[in-house]
Amino acid sequence: MTDSLSQFSVLALYSSMAVYAIAFILYTLDLAGIGPARFKLVRIGLSLTWLGFVLQSVATVLRGVAAGRVPWANMYEFAMTGTLMIVLVYLLVNLKWDLKFLGSFVTGLVVLLLGMSATRFYVEVVPLPPALQSYWLVIHVFVASLATGFFALGFALSLAQVLQERRERAVSAAVAKRWAWLSRFPESATLENYAYRLIVVGFVLWTFTLIAGAIWAERAWGRYWGWDVKEVWTFIIWTIYAGYLHARSTRGWRGTRSAVLAMIGFASVLFNFTVVNIFFKGLHAYSGLK
Repeated sequence: MTDSLSQFSVLALYSSMAVYAIAFILYTLDLAGIGPARFKLVRIGLSLTWLGFVLQSVATVLRGVAAGRVPWANMYEFAMTGTLMIVLVYLLVNLKWDLKFLGSFVTGLVVLLLGMSATRFYVEVVPLPPALQSYWLVIHVFVASLATGFFALGFALSLAQVLQERRERAVSAAVAKRWAWLSRFPESATLENYAYRLIVVGFVLWTFTLIAGAIWAERAWGRYWGWDVKEVWTFIIWTIYAGYLHARSTRGWRGTRSAVLAMIGFASVLFNFTVVNIFFKGLHAYSGLK
């Protein structure tokens, strides 16, 4: 039964990747202004993103049922849950703000991360090690996944902001034409405001992640902080985003400087998930890889 559920989970995951890939193509064609009725392309792309989200949700739930626990105990499962949160945040925020122009980034990133996790990080369902047999696994890792979703969108908006600023500063017609596809984006100040508001939410969630992790560490190992590499990188990420919020709020950092800091923050999140998990050993070595 467990093997069957696990296989259905993988099938649903690959199906979601295929749907996301088609959505990525449609979003990209819309940005490029290729094909008839561009506005229909982006609407179809958004509908496919919802479909991909449903399929990925099914894959994640089936993995959890097969394992008899929450589906985020190793790198493969965290990639499933983390990318699911990225898509969820994108879809929900899109109900408030029109962020369909980020569809190419979101679906492209998700396909890339899911493809890497399915081919490089996949592991069979195994029992949890003793340190992970705690309700803090449910709280700590889920909140970290949700924070990652907000940070990812903050990164995308910050990148779009930098590109839009270059377009707005363009003085020659040739340069302006090169960035013509950005005319479908909001102005850079609006993009910066969106990014800031999303990163604030992500920062609050990441702060809770840091605190919950310390409490869990005390329960599991008898100390709140032990300078484990994963603990250090979680704190580094928190410090980068704290610096971003402080510099923007009190130092008057606006424009490219704050956007670059936001992008460094998300790059650190990805580094923490990939490089730290794979190449560094410590008490948090739960990647599941051998």
